[in-house]
Amino acid sequence: MSSSAQRALSVLKALRGHSLSGLSNGQLATHLNETPTNITRALQDLAAADLVQKLDNGNFAHTPLMEQIALAHLNSLNQAEQRIKELQRRAAVHAG
Repeated sequence: MSSSAQRALSVLKALRGHSLSGLSNGQLATHLNETPTNITRALQDLAAADLVQKLDNGNFAHTPLMEQIALAHLNSLNQAEQRIKELQRRAAVHAG
């Protein structure tokens, strides 16, 4: 994987838990031990992909698309859990 792709993924991970107030370019650079210029490039790439947005306070946070991806993943896990419970229920009926 290219270093720019790794950097962009690191930015996405670093923004986890900062959806409301976001993080500044400088905070991300410090946290990730990167230059602000490299963080700016990563943020530009992520913004172009609609994964990061600049907030009114000047900080950066995940976009609603990232939230939709997370919710879709959670829904998928919930569906799998329901399917497992149904299979367990059927197995118990047939066993007993």
